[in-house]
Amino acid sequence: MHRIMAAVLAASACASSLQAQTATVSTESVLSLDAALEAAGASSPAIDAAQSGVRVAAAQRSVAGLRPNPSIDGMVENVAGTGDYRGLRSAETTVGVSLPIELGGKRSARIAVADAQLGRAALDAAMAKVDLRLRVTLAYNEAVASDRRADNAREQLGIAAEGLRAAKVRVAAGRASPIEEQRAEVARLNADGAAERTERSADVARANLALLIGRTTSVLDRVWFEQVTTMGPVQPVDAAGTLAAAAARADLSTADAQVRLARSQRIPDLTIGVAARRPERSNDVAGVFSLSVPLPLFNNGRAAVDLASAQRQQADARRRLALLDAEQAIASARADVANAATTARNATGPTLAAAQEAARIARIGYREGKFGQLDLLDAERTLAETKAAAIDALAAYHDAQARLERLVAPAPTEDAR
Repeated sequence: MHRIMAAVLAASACASSLQAQTATVSTESVLSLDAALEAAGASSPAIDAAQSGVRVAAAQRSVAGLRPNPSIDGMVENVAGTGDYRGLRSAETTVGVSLPIELGGKRSARIAVADAQLGRAALDAAMAKVDLRLRVTLAYNEAVASDRRADNAREQLGIAAEGLRAAKVRVAAGRASPIEEQRAEVARLNADGAAERTERSADVARANLALLIGRTTSVLDRVWFEQVTTMGPVQPVDAAGTLAAAAARADLSTADAQVRLARSQRIPDLTIGVAARRPERSNDVAGVFSLSVPLPLFNNGRAAVDLASAQRQQADARRRLALLDAEQAIASARADVANAATTARNATGPTLAAAQEAARIARIGYREGKFGQLDLLDAERTLAETKAAAIDALAAYHDAQARLERLVAPAPTEDAR
């Protein structure tokens, strides 16, 4: 009777302690997933790098629109010779300006290439944002799951400690052999090791999340972790509108512009010059006009066009492959989400409830001497494994959901860029 009263008092004390801990946690701010995503977006070097890439592409666009600079030409003839050409007596000085004139639409072709690269950089920036969202979501999911695993391990450690105390009482009363106490001690040691490992893993998961979002993590949103969205009718997704397909199209546009630029390079440019010549003897001034055209004798630009055309064909093939891969990946990801949701609902519902009831009955029966210690240990192990499976199922569901959202992320419109 005294032992029963002591157990009741101990249970009451534990319940009071748990309520106090719950009240303490409730006063702390809960870091939601949205808040973590917002914090990561404000401090992520990946976003800074992507935005820098857009600025680089914009600067390249400005450079591509520049025209070639004129040049100042100077020349002195008929100097340092013999006879009448000794010294500077017969020197003729020519000073002028020459201006390259681009033909074949080279400038507009360069601008087209730069515009295509600028569009690709904007897509890279959009992809960096959704990639960061995926990374933070996975890290947040792992942090919450690790916390849940650590809680489960600590709970199992408490149960194992209580089982050890019960075994000692039974052995002391002569109702059980010392083997039961040894089994209970082994179970407690195993539970203690598991609690230490899961606690360490939880610390690492929280630290990884803190590195991503640039702030120390506080209480995480476990309500979000336990929610499993009910799967409704599957909405069709146009794979051509995803970021992956848009990036492949942008690469093809760049390849098209490169072909146009290579073709424009085949047309030689002109260089027109205007100069003034002054003979030293007469001190008169005469005008000089020049026109130069390069001869495409050794390099007529055909090889560059062939190279750009081959790269364009490669980009087109990759575009078709990217569209096919996107469709297959989305279909597989949807199936993964549906399967993970089913597993999570089962693991957190009837399966977990049955395991909890079996463990409760085993504890009562063991205290009353109706069940043996092996029955109790088996029920507790089943409950621990079921809880761990439920946590893993929820984590797998959120993982699959986040990866699906990344795959179906729409490409930004021209106005959004």
